[in-house]
Amino acid sequence: MMKGHIMGPYLPDAVRHHAAERPEAPAVSEGELTLTYADLHSRSNRIAQALLAEGLKTGSHVGYLVRPGLMSAELLVACAKSGLVATPLNWRLGDPELTDVALDAELEAVITQEEFLPRARAIRDAYRVLPLISGGEPVGGERTYESWLGAMPDRDPGLGTKGCGDTVFLQLYTSGTTGLPKGVQLTLRNLDMGEYFQREVGWSERCVSLNAMPGFHIAGKGWLVQALVAGAHTIMMPNLTPEGAVDVMEKERVTHALFVPAVLHMLTTVEDVGERDFSALQLISYGGSPIAPAALLRSMEIFGCDFCQRYGQTETAASVTRLLPADHDPDGSRAHLLHSAGNAWPDVEVAVADPVTGQFKPPGAVGEIYTRSHHLTPGYWKRPDENNRLFTKDGWLKTGDAGYLDEEGYLFITDRIKDMVITGGENVYPIEVESVLAEHPAVSEVAVFGTPDEKWGEVVTAAVVLKAGASDITSDELIDFTRQRIASYKKPRIVHFVDELPRNPSGKILKRVLRDSVGRGARPISRC
Repeated sequence: MMKGHIMGPYLPDAVRHHAAERPEAPAVSEGELTLTYADLHSRSNRIAQALLAEGLKTGSHVGYLVRPGLMSAELLVACAKSGLVATPLNWRLGDPELTDVALDAELEAVITQEEFLPRARAIRDAYRVLPLISGGEPVGGERTYESWLGAMPDRDPGLGTKGCGDTVFLQLYTSGTTGLPKGVQLTLRNLDMGEYFQREVGWSERCVSLNAMPGFHIAGKGWLVQALVAGAHTIMMPNLTPEGAVDVMEKERVTHALFVPAVLHMLTTVEDVGERDFSALQLISYGGSPIAPAALLRSMEIFGCDFCQRYGQTETAASVTRLLPADHDPDGSRAHLLHSAGNAWPDVEVAVADPVTGQFKPPGAVGEIYTRSHHLTPGYWKRPDENNRLFTKDGWLKTGDAGYLDEEGYLFITDRIKDMVITGGENVYPIEVESVLAEHPAVSEVAVFGTPDEKWGEVVTAAVVLKAGASDITSDELIDFTRQRIASYKKPRIVHFVDELPRNPSGKILKRVLRDSVGRGARPISRC
């Protein structure tokens, strides 16, 4: 822990505090249903007792297949109170993938909503030793969720206090583009953001938070924990639609919201969004992928609130850097900062190192982004070799992202180290090319990657999804569009028009699949 960090309460103690001091204050809502802090405290106590009654011990993994909502919130708190490890499962995965994750996590219980009941049963049948608590009709020893927890006493197990900071209470599986996803272990202290974070983001007991992020991602879980610690009211959206999110933000007088850039862009395209009342909005936080400057500026104009970009990953538990509202000044002398990921939080160290030697690089030099703080995962679940590769000997986590720091300590992310294109001896980071192409009015989506070339080693290649009605756009037009905006060696040499970009179940673009597709000539290719 770095000097000056003032610890906040961990999640269980925060819920206990708000339940005692503000029992009738709303904690979490889903549709027309709301749990007060007293309700959340009581129900999480009963769930904890029910899990312990199943014979689960400290460190046991509890899997659940649920959408963002009341169940996901109370299950997380219950596990934190009882020394169990909440393991939210990605319901976008196929049944074999889900079963692989269940086996890897050594789940000792699976809890599911009715819509996912057949999938949870598939996990149970493959694993056979899992008790199954469902939201549907019980079959073969299953129990319904409400009867299961309702039969238990409202007795707090008492864990999750200051002395339990290094207890793992959450295990999230990385999406992974190849192979089995890895289980990232996170402790109570990892998700402690401290008092400075509450001040900078503006959290308070009066805030209304919108949480539409999947609960199996760190963004969704981290945003929920922050709101609950602050005593705010969180509105969960099990099924996110742009129109639905806009309705909730206006009707519920949302003050704080978190979106990935793609969703933020979709919100700005809602037909009457410019006529809505967003006067309660204080802050929109965004991150998870690059955002086109034009989309950010339009969002700032429409919503009229503060914006804060956040950069981090599952392994860092919280964001590593932040671009604060004061740095979102498109017309000021520091407008270039909109292209950055901001600077480090007060309790986080950030450095850039040579990915081969590990030597730190000076400002302006591109390398692998390293970070060090108390937020870092203690490691992947049962993967010692990968843990050794993840950390340096002196505790720096290697993010796998490439970027550079400027003289003021602002971080500019260029790309994933593995996605860097080396063409004619020059390094090209795809995100830079993607950002330029995304500004073309005919481009809906774009992914840039390298393909083999006899002369240059690799050439910069773009897969482009065109907007409706823009089918007459040619590759030459798109390439010409980049000429005056980036260096010549960075411009795409190949443009590959596709109907859609391949993605994994978590939405990440599979550039490996694109490379293979281009190599097979599966789609028409235009070359300059």
